[in-house]
Amino acid sequence: MTNRIVTLTLNPAVDLASIAPAVLPTRKIRTKNERLDPGGGGINVSRVIHALGGETLALILVGGVTGGLIQDMLREAQVPFQPLPMAGLTRISLNIHEDSTGHEYRFVPEGPEVSEAEWQAVLATLETIEGDWLVASGSLPRGVPADIYARIGDLAARRGMRFVLDTSGPPLKAALGHGIALMKPSLGELEEAVGRKLETRVEQEREAMALVRAGAASRIAVTLGPEGAFLVTGDGAVHMPAVAGPVLSAVGAGDAFLAAMVLSLSRGEPDRDALAWGIAAGAAAVASLGTARIARDLVEAHWRTLRGDV
Repeated sequence: MTNRIVTLTLNPAVDLASIAPAVLPTRKIRTKNERLDPGGGGINVSRVIHALGGETLALILVGGVTGGLIQDMLREAQVPFQPLPMAGLTRISLNIHEDSTGHEYRFVPEGPEVSEAEWQAVLATLETIEGDWLVASGSLPRGVPADIYARIGDLAARRGMRFVLDTSGPPLKAALGHGIALMKPSLGELEEAVGRKLETRVEQEREAMALVRAGAASRIAVTLGPEGAFLVTGDGAVHMPAVAGPVLSAVGAGDAFLAAMVLSLSRGEPDRDALAWGIAAGAAAVASLGTARIARDLVEAHWRTLRGDV
């Protein structure tokens, strides 16, 4: 095995972000400060790991001219990747920051339809890729079975790779108990997984702990937005607050959190430190427009604050 963290993105996107004075119906809306990023859960995770000095490989299911654009942007950013070809056209997402209100509007297409031969080829590729950790992140495109992450978890376990999952809905439920070393739901995704609202921190931690004890995952990190995040393991739960600062875009913040946390765990650091790295990276990501854009020095400064070193 190598020391790299492999990521998988089955439904990537070209992410276009810009600023508009106001989002109004019918009228032509002129934008400024356009930013273009290669997006999608696993891609964002690899980009942040690379920015933080880690070793990564992004496996991306891409097609058409937009898929080619994602590859060009990853080459420019010097993020290692391996394309997994498909016939469909990679989607384009649009994120608009409204100046007048500070609101963010996110327009996210469902993505192309993937054939059985194409998603089976993804599984075949995963049989040959070397790495210590495998991070599967993001939604599924049409045509991909809801249990594919469960299959990938079993594959990773068989090959001795630690499997990390960040998804929601039926694909998340199907994957529970299939070798997940770390699962990263938002609070809403945790509530969806357990089938009810969780109003208090005690309830939230208790339900996450019940999943860990049932063997659904070894670790569960739950992001709480402005309330920070908590991590549950077999040893208990630890909560950390969010880092105060500007919030310009939430796009990719959860991916930045996951990337920094997995990188820390891959280096053998304690769970508490890994959680602090995750929160620090998430705070750095929301401080800039665009998708999962971070400054390493800002992440490190946030981490020192969370760990009480300043």
